Amino acid sequence: SDGVILGESLASQHEIHEQFGGVVPGLAKNAHEEKIDSVINEALANAGLSMEEVSAIGVTIGPGLEICLRVGCNKARELAMQYKKPFVGIHHLEAHILMARMPFDSSAKFVEGGTDEIHESKRAIQFPFLALLVSGGHCQLLKCLGIGNYQIIGGTIDDSLGEAFDKTARLLGLPVGGGGGPAVEALAKGGDVNSIPLPIPLQRRKDCDFSYAGLKTAVRMASEKLAKERGLESVSDLEMSDKADIAASFQNVSIKHIEQRLKRAMDSIEDEEDSIRSLAVVGGVAANKELRSRLESICAERADPWKMFVPPPRLCTDQGSMSAWAAIERLMLGSSDEPDNQEVYARFPFQLNE
Repeated sequence: SDGVILGESLASQHEIHEQFGGVVPGLAKNAHEEKIDSVINEALANAGLSMEEVSAIGVTIGPGLEICLRVGCNKARELAMQYKKPFVGIHHLEAHILMARMPFDSSAKFVEGGTDEIHESKRAIQFPFLALLVSGGHCQLLKCLGIGNYQIIGGTIDDSLGEAFDKTARLLGLPVGGGGGPAVEALAKGGDVNSIPLPIPLQRRKDCDFSYAGLKTAVRMASEKLAKERGLESVSDLEMSDKADIAASFQNVSIKHIEQRLKRAMDSIEDEEDSIRSLAVVGGVAANKELRSRLESICAERADPWKMFVPPPRLCTDQGSMSAWAAIERLMLGSSDEPDNQEVYARFPFQLNE
């Protein structure tokens, strides 16, 4: 494959879960079961392909909500056995990481064809590299040495950055159907980043781990204090200008935390005289423009500048193309799985994928 997305389909569940302020597993499973056949058929139709013409099938098997993963996995197993296609069970986090390797036009932000050398191109990041994975459920720094070969340098000890964005969005009464991150990012554009004093997490810990539980609490307390000063009953009653200041202050400090941990990881890699000088920023929060811009500056300002690779924004969030590309990467190495007994995993450490 040259990395071109021939056809895709999306069945959004934003409207289903928005009223609950988060994903309701049972409703998500039911929606998966209701839409999975039509989504597959639409993706094939958009690609102009039949199942007979499909080369292989890749499906996410974890980590995630088991009852939802099982819907997709069982369907993929069924199709692989029915049409006798190679089957690949995909690690969700690895799929995010590998999206940074998919060829795309960095100026136009659209996927384009690779070279005659199959799927490698000048725009695809090569192993080894450092990855910053920031999503709704994870926050990790990893040395990426090859397909299925990852060393975790740092991870979250409590909440992820994406979760902190979601909680802040709910605190401010923002619509979270499209995700709390985009809502906070949009509001922050009109705010003052220095208006609300907030602590940068883990200042005393000289490692590469992350923590957002304390910042999340600090944002809530500062917001409640401001509401009280304004004579209001709740944070949601604040003026949009105040909410924008809170959003901007939170986003600024949350990214400062990322910057500090990333710089420490880069220092460690450079001190080891490691050949790594490439950073992949992946996961749903990687779509945040402020984060991308500030991390790009960090890479450019190193004494020995790093190159940064980020998938186009729409390919940072969860979508089927990431599983398809990860399956291609595995198949290129001659690696696949047996569909008849494939399980799904709520927790799926990278060690199981090595």
